[in-house]
Amino acid sequence: MSDLGSEELEEERENDLGEYEGERNEAGERHGHGKARLPNGDTYEGSYEFGKRHGQGVYKFKNGARYIGEYVKNRKHGQGTFIYPDGSRYEGEWADDQRHGHGVYYYVNNDTYTGEWFNHQRHGQGTYFYAETGSKYVGTWVNGQQEGAAELIHLNHRYQGKFLNKNPVGPGKFVFDIGCEQHGEYRLTDVERGEEEEEEEALAAVMPKWKATKITELALWTPTLPKEQTPPEGPGQEETPRVEGTGEDTEESQGLPDGLEGEMEVRPGDEDADVFRDDARDYGYDMDQGNASLEEEEGRQDLQD
Repeated sequence: MSDLGSEELEEERENDLGEYEGERNEAGERHGHGKARLPNGDTYEGSYEFGKRHGQGVYKFKNGARYIGEYVKNRKHGQGTFIYPDGSRYEGEWADDQRHGHGVYYYVNNDTYTGEWFNHQRHGQGTYFYAETGSKYVGTWVNGQQEGAAELIHLNHRYQGKFLNKNPVGPGKFVFDIGCEQHGEYRLTDVERGEEEEEEEALAAVMPKWKATKITELALWTPTLPKEQTPPEGPGQEETPRVEGTGEDTEESQGLPDGLEGEMEVRPGDEDADVFRDDARDYGYDMDQGNASLEEEEGRQDLQD
């Protein structure tokens, strides 16, 4: 995408002035507000200081890109918006011609990233929204990659754990809207390849697989009442709230139901936030349809109790 490519750099330099209309200082340098047309076809209109772009300005590139924002000594520095030739754009902080600080990147496919940047890359805390699936990754980034503690939020469930090179690794849990959590861990497993594949690729290819260990209820927080309330007299006394989707009044761990044991494969590589969905269906529940099998299992557990 555009944010991973080379930055469009302004061509105007001290010895490449082109045409200029505007204010100058006593030394004849461009100083104040002015308009410039460069020999390569780029244009700039905004503030100058001692012959250099300095302050607020608009730079239009001949390829259709443009920058609207602050300059310091000919470099993008401060708050600014860069609109790329493909229509994507970045709005946020700049430092020395680099996306640096906090900013929002709007991609051509309607995805968005909102968070911290360092030296032109996503780095630090940030949220990536996937427009096609409605999912989003909320967590840490390192040099443009999803890495560290994070939460991958889907429409009716979420995964909480750690990521490395865009893949989940180690202990984590799936939290389902029907009122339960599935705990387990992702383990790196070698990918089986055909005999025609190169040996080096076969050795280097690994894929995280989900190994489930147990199902628990959601851990709900109940606020403490400031004063003890007197229970109502007679019939119709209010019952203790129950966790939706379960038949229990308190948090309780239980073993894995039939059909939820085993491992789930996750496709590595691209930034598809819905990588868990298809494999999940093979192991007894459907993430996209409210995880019906988990709900049926909990119903059976209620009857047994």
